[in-house]
Amino acid sequence: MKTYKYLIVGGGMAAHGAVRGIREIDKDGEIGLIGEESHPPYKRPYLSKKLWLGKTEDSVWFDTEQSGVSMHLGRKAIGLDPASKRITDDKGDEYSYQRLLFATGGTPRRLLFTSVEIIYLRFLDDYRKLRELTQSGDRFAVIGGGFIGSEIAAALSMNNKQVFMVFPEDAISDRMFPRDLAEFLNGYYRDHGVEVFAADTVMEITPSGSEYVMKTGSGREIAVDGIVAGVGIDPSVGLAESAGLTVENGIVVDEMCRTANPDVCAAGDVANFYNPLLGKRVRVEHEDNAITQGEYAGRTMAGQGGPYHYLPYFYSDLFDLGYEAVGELDSRLQTFADWKEPFREGVIYYLNQGRVRGVLLWNVWDKVPAAREVIADSRTFSPEDLKGRIA
Repeated sequence: MKTYKYLIVGGGMAAHGAVRGIREIDKDGEIGLIGEESHPPYKRPYLSKKLWLGKTEDSVWFDTEQSGVSMHLGRKAIGLDPASKRITDDKGDEYSYQRLLFATGGTPRRLLFTSVEIIYLRFLDDYRKLRELTQSGDRFAVIGGGFIGSEIAAALSMNNKQVFMVFPEDAISDRMFPRDLAEFLNGYYRDHGVEVFAADTVMEITPSGSEYVMKTGSGREIAVDGIVAGVGIDPSVGLAESAGLTVENGIVVDEMCRTANPDVCAAGDVANFYNPLLGKRVRVEHEDNAITQGEYAGRTMAGQGGPYHYLPYFYSDLFDLGYEAVGELDSRLQTFADWKEPFREGVIYYLNQGRVRGVLLWNVWDKVPAAREVIADSRTFSPEDLKGRIA
């Protein structure tokens, strides 16, 4: 039996944030971490961003191990007894705790083509597989036109690979961006050498020697050296659900990051929390939320927590374009685009009944605090009110 004051299930960015939060309050309390990967916590966004733009693997690591954490890596927690405060892992080892954190993240949704190797680019080992393939292969399919798909398609193209991008929506990031911006991205990616198959689906993938032949619903056949898919994740809630915790689109937590059991917290991709600025519960799958909410949860575990009312931001880089965003980016909302230069630099506001619910800063930087202020403002806005509000 391994005994810890604080036990963290999960080894990602939320776990790293939690260790930081605990150590702000408690410098010496024993911290244990159970992680399915064989690696300590690292900067996951680098897998589709900076590692393709010249950064080395040495740059991905956090300093979590220097905080006096006992890491049990390559292990999966499979049993939780909240009454006795014990966790069991898949190798039969048991751990006891006083405070527990679920930082289990999410599991990639997988396509039905089980006879071929598809890289889902969720973990460092996925990046390594893809990087190895690029040493000998030149043609790659990217399935999915959302956050990960758009990033890795751009990254591969910038590394002189021929990229074929296939997704069922009409345009890149169609569910997030206004239609005109999303359709601009279709052309922008094509101008950068990416073959974009919008409103199309993958029907069949057949191995052919060292390649794969991919057939789409529109009748196209594409021979590629590797396939990457980014079709979303599902929150990893199985262990929490089996222990009787409340699960609804993630593990439900209160403003202190506590579950229905006050000795058990959750943070990061897996946590469903109420955000007062948006006036509803949300689950956020981005770096800023993972680390910051992890810190809040860590402080709660150490007895000096505060309410997590923070509205996280996220960001992306797409060739020579980039953005930061806050709040709800849902293309079904009303939008107002305040362009300095159409599709190249500007601010897009997402509104619901006149209230700003999200802000997209398109090639506009260092304005996230201003975006949060607009979202926090309870007034209703017209497009005229918003023009020039964020310079």
